[in-house]
Amino acid sequence: MPLALLALAIGAFGIGTTEFVIMGLLPEVAGDFQVSIPAAGYLVTGYALGVVLGAPLMTLLGTRVTRKRMLMLLMGLFIVGNTVSALAPAFGVMLAGRVVASLAHGAFFGIGSVVAAGLVAPQKKAGAIAMMFTGLTVANVVGVPLGTFIGQSAGWRTTFFLVAALGVVGLLGVAKLVPEQPKPEGVRIRHELAAFRNVQVLLAMAMTVLGFGGVFAAITYITPMMTGAAGWSAASVTWLLVLFGLGMVGGNLIGGRFADRHLMPMLYVSLGTLAVVLALFTVTAHDKIAAAVTIVLIGALGFATVPPLQKRVLDQAAGAPTLASAVNIGAFNLGNALAAWLGGLVIAAGLGYTAPNWVGAALAASALVLAVLSGLLERREAGRSRIVAGSTLEPAPVPASRH
Repeated sequence: MPLALLALAIGAFGIGTTEFVIMGLLPEVAGDFQVSIPAAGYLVTGYALGVVLGAPLMTLLGTRVTRKRMLMLLMGLFIVGNTVSALAPAFGVMLAGRVVASLAHGAFFGIGSVVAAGLVAPQKKAGAIAMMFTGLTVANVVGVPLGTFIGQSAGWRTTFFLVAALGVVGLLGVAKLVPEQPKPEGVRIRHELAAFRNVQVLLAMAMTVLGFGGVFAAITYITPMMTGAAGWSAASVTWLLVLFGLGMVGGNLIGGRFADRHLMPMLYVSLGTLAVVLALFTVTAHDKIAAAVTIVLIGALGFATVPPLQKRVLDQAAGAPTLASAVNIGAFNLGNALAAWLGGLVIAAGLGYTAPNWVGAALAASALVLAVLSGLLERREAGRSRIVAGSTLEPAPVPASRH
């Protein structure tokens, strides 16, 4: 794999760390600014909304510059946002810093996916995308727990200064290691928008929302579920999340490896198994060991869908893939927000802390249905193409002789 993928992975590591580390530091931030925990939760919501809105906005703004330069600009935006958060004198300023940092998120992964796929042979594209996303998954194993520990020990501002420093390393890596690729000729905003007329692109994005949303329906409420149902202590939840991150790392690499060979079968297996495991989590959540094993499986199966879904979007929007790729990253965050909301509804209805697992199973099963539909449509189109090609190759009939 090219060294340029390392630079993209470092940037992904920093972005993944800043996205999730705030969840472990909410009490410290809330106490410092003298706001409630629910109010501090806007730092999570604001970031997610910034990703959804920033992905298409920043990508469209970047159509006039080379992809390498846009990646550098996005890392610069990421550095500024995290520095503002670290220095924020008031809660509103920190929220603004979080939103600024989030604007880089979707476009970085979207453009980075296109760049990563362009660095390798066609049969290795999904593996290259997975290598970049490894930075995001490793952030959940190393960056988030370490950032939480540092924030609780030395102050949450220290954590955000260190995240900004990671952005500097990522920026230098992109500048040094990512090759200068010429700006695609003839690509205009209308060409990028045209990809959304392709039903296969829309189906892939819907699979992203529902499939990964299934994961977050369960993981969002992992703390009350593990402490209330499984019997783990609150302090143990950090290590359970590390297990979840390890599952993400493994699933991401496996998904990238098999998506290059059998993309749609990989989606069928991972989404179908994810739906089953999430349904079983309503039972295994009541046992410590079984719950820990299930958490690893949810992380692995959830992230096994990421490289194939991202590659699916790139393949179906081949003429102008950058915007579609970035919007698909926003779709992951949209799924997270939707699943967290639905999970909260079933808990509020009095169905218990394990009820969100049924929500997750239903979302993953819905994504599987869309994947099967997408595969059927693709085979039908391929069949029509063969019929048309065959008819055009038929020799013209020879006129009958008059004699």
